[in-house]
Amino acid sequence: MIENHWQLQEAKNKFSHLVDKAQHKGPQVVTKHGKDAVVVLSIEEYRKLIKPKKNLVAFFQSSPLANTKLDLNRSKELPRDIEL
Repeated sequence: MIENHWQLQEAKNKFSHLVDKAQHKGPQVVTKHGKDAVVVLSIEEYRKLIKPKKNLVAFFQSSPLANTKLDLNRSKELPRDIEL
């Protein structure tokens, strides 16, 4: 067995140890029928994976449309009448 690979049955039997290794030694791979199936990782590692690479302001500032001139003035005309 590779140090960070676990067969499914062993992972089930030693789940507490598996979690401890994921928290202290890094991601742990669980195999099913000899093939990689899932990865168990610490919450810190998971949060790094799902954290946005940049905030919304930085995202818009890096957009190819960032320097586009937009007319944001609203019309002063009254809206048209409609029947309901």
